[in-house]
Amino acid sequence: MKQKPVILTKKTLDKDLDKVTHVEDASKFVAKTLVSPGLGLIFLGLAALWASTYAFGQPGAVVIVIAAAIAAYMAMNIGANDVTNNVGAAVGARAITMTQALVLAAIFEILGATIGGNDVVKTISSDIVDIVAIPKAHVTWIMMASLAAAAIWVNLATWFNAPVSTTHAIVGAVIGAGLAAQGVSAVQWPVVLEITSAWVTSPLLGGLVAAALLYFIKTFILYRDDKISAAKRWIPVLIGLMGGGFTSYMILQLTSSGSLSSLTILALGVVGGIACWGISRPIVRREAAGLENRNSSLRVLFRFPLIGSAALLSFAHGANDVSNAVGPLSAIVRVTEGDHLHQHGPAQFWTLLIGALGISVGLLLFGPRLIRLVGEQITKLNPMRAYCVALSTAITVIVASWLGLPISTTHIAVGSVFGVGFFREWYTRHSKRRLDYIRRRAQEWQIDEPPNPDQYEVGRRRLVRRSHFMTIVGAWTITVPVAAVLSACLYWFMTFVFL
Repeated sequence: MKQKPVILTKKTLDKDLDKVTHVEDASKFVAKTLVSPGLGLIFLGLAALWASTYAFGQPGAVVIVIAAAIAAYMAMNIGANDVTNNVGAAVGARAITMTQALVLAAIFEILGATIGGNDVVKTISSDIVDIVAIPKAHVTWIMMASLAAAAIWVNLATWFNAPVSTTHAIVGAVIGAGLAAQGVSAVQWPVVLEITSAWVTSPLLGGLVAAALLYFIKTFILYRDDKISAAKRWIPVLIGLMGGGFTSYMILQLTSSGSLSSLTILALGVVGGIACWGISRPIVRREAAGLENRNSSLRVLFRFPLIGSAALLSFAHGANDVSNAVGPLSAIVRVTEGDHLHQHGPAQFWTLLIGALGISVGLLLFGPRLIRLVGEQITKLNPMRAYCVALSTAITVIVASWLGLPISTTHIAVGSVFGVGFFREWYTRHSKRRLDYIRRRAQEWQIDEPPNPDQYEVGRRRLVRRSHFMTIVGAWTITVPVAAVLSACLYWFMTFVFL
């Protein structure tokens, strides 16, 4: 029997090349995960450099530069954790892509923060703790510890995919550092009570407004025999109401206090609303051309108002939540410049810009994971329901920003999502209009009448995922005490080292 030839060589080259290839693939994967943190560090350095150009030659310049870097870090965490609520509904409804949503939110966040951010910044920087009664040096470290504690906690929450409230974090941190510095007397408890009451009512209000909008859409558009005609009539009206409210808010922000009467502002808002209604009518009619009389056609028609409401919500969020990063920084700048007695002075524009850019950078680098959680995993959203969520949140946040209340956009957005989900559950089981509509359609299609919805396993097929509800509520509950304790510890450490 012929023996096989003995192979005296080893195919080590191919094996070694394969190993090198695997190492390169692993390196690329690891490097990819480090790109976002690396770009974030670059932004922190640029923020510190930007602050140094304003603080150069002034007393406390080093403190201002460090505070600016921490504020930029906090702003990035806000963008990564909080701004997802603005566009999560639109992405979940597939009205816009992830990239389009990120760009849209970044632009309008910057506009909102720079145009309308001053009122809430004043509350965070000077109304929660009495900075006049506290020694100047201690105010600096109270705000520095608050910034660091809130940023660390929000960063951890983002890492664990928990959409916590950055407003809760910064308010809790300021309270904790104030208590550590001067005890109970340092905190202005009436202001804290006002803020916390807004935290309780705002998500309920957001949920109610979202449910009311969805009820209107279902009643006047969805369960009509001619859906397309109803949509062409009412969608421009909804866009006009949205545009009119935003016009009034912009006029309030861009004009000096008391320069225009309430009646004038209302009239200008009506004019803006009519203009938006007139502009949107031909657009909606053009999009409706050739569409079938089906629910899927309504999803196409609601994409345009949904994108507008997402932009409006991003603007409102920038106006309200930029204070979570800029408020403490503004207080530090005023104190180091010897102007801390002027509590209610406007925030410096360069500090607002750091907050606005930081929010946008955080959103672009770290936001997509939570966008998917809020927009896709809590309750299934189509453009109609997503529009209700975005618009109700925007309305509530705009009203709060106008009043100077640092409310939680996360609270309101998630509350609106749950409001829509719970309303759908109730409406599916109890709406006579819906049942009559289904019966008529069944007769037209000559099919058996559908069974009563109560016969289904409603508990098993609920539209809102309760597990996410409990997770989010748990994250909200612990945010204030955790941020307060962490801030107090950081304050004691900072004063021990630097004072």
